Amino acid sequence: MHALITYSHMRYLHLLLLLIAVVGLPLFGIWLSGSSIWPFLHFPPRPMYVDPGEVSWILFNTTAFGIVLVMTPLLWRLITFPRLSPLKKAPTGSFPIWGWYAIATLAIVWLAAWTRWPGLAGVQLHTFTPLWLSYIVLINALTLMRTRRCLLVDQPKIFVSLFPVSALFWWVFEYLNRFVQNWYYLPNEEVSAFAYVFFGSLSFSIVLPAVYGTYEFLLSLGRMTEPFRHWWKISLRNESQLGWLFLLTASLGFISIGLWPRVLYPLLWISPLLFLLALQLLQGHATILRNLEHGDWRPIIVPAMGGLICGVLWELWNSSSLAHWEYAIPYLHVFEVFEMPILGYAGYLPFGMACIVCIHITFPALQREQKHETVSAVECLDLKVGWQGL
Repeated sequence: MHALITYSHMRYLHLLLLLIAVVGLPLFGIWLSGSSIWPFLHFPPRPMYVDPGEVSWILFNTTAFGIVLVMTPLLWRLITFPRLSPLKKAPTGSFPIWGWYAIATLAIVWLAAWTRWPGLAGVQLHTFTPLWLSYIVLINALTLMRTRRCLLVDQPKIFVSLFPVSALFWWVFEYLNRFVQNWYYLPNEEVSAFAYVFFGSLSFSIVLPAVYGTYEFLLSLGRMTEPFRHWWKISLRNESQLGWLFLLTASLGFISIGLWPRVLYPLLWISPLLFLLALQLLQGHATILRNLEHGDWRPIIVPAMGGLICGVLWELWNSSSLAHWEYAIPYLHVFEVFEMPILGYAGYLPFGMACIVCIHITFPALQREQKHETVSAVECLDLKVGWQGL
């Protein structure tokens, strides 16, 4: 019992240190740049529009090439992987009644968010949270139907606890956005600090439950996950050294956000992930990287896909809502899909991974459950067919 209490205390201590580093290191970067740190300490952080400037086609093409270079092997593996016949079909459940309620609620709230009917303006300012609550319930219902398990039903306490953790998690990104000013909110109305924090926290509370629900659903799709069960093997010989490397890189990234925000703003998405991974590695705990030595890429690719799917839905439902956000991405603000410049969607890949790592650190029981899964939740596949060509 003492060991468990000590581990719990250390876990939350490390998360506190992470928050201190996230707050302090960008301010240190601002100080190094010779600017005043006081404008960045205003609370609550309210991002404002900043002109992104002209597009740099050299930077755009270089970034696009890098993204394509990384994504091509993944997509090729997914497309060319043989369609396997299941040896036996795992039992599935029926679609729960509360899933139908979620579909109906989502349709109603979506309609209210995208219309401009007289008298609904007050409601339309607050459609984001109920829209995403409907999605979260729906994606859990789909997972339950496919696997007879889902977080909402099997771990209701953790499911509910995800919401306040999610609010705090996204406030960190709101704070980092104070330095890079990549997004801002409309309509730009003056509200009290309490109202801003309250309604902002309600909206931010859906992030982790949405990403985790999508992640859990994707794990049930053998066609999406089996191609990456046995792939390239990467040996991580010294996890402690890797942890210190990630910690140093993440710290320099946070400082750089304050020093050169208009150039190194992508580090806003990468540095938190590296910092969270560093905490796990330095504690000696399993990370989403550990299974790479066995060629299992699912712990990396499935969270990234979950983040991207949620990102597309965020941008879709945001695009025609009355209360929404817009972007100002320096040098790359071109070819918008909904409100997001197309290259910006790449940020949802590390963000999805950061969400799952944060959940595993905060709720290690979920990680332990997934660690002992050896087959797909839906199908038992003849893996030999898939790997005989390797």
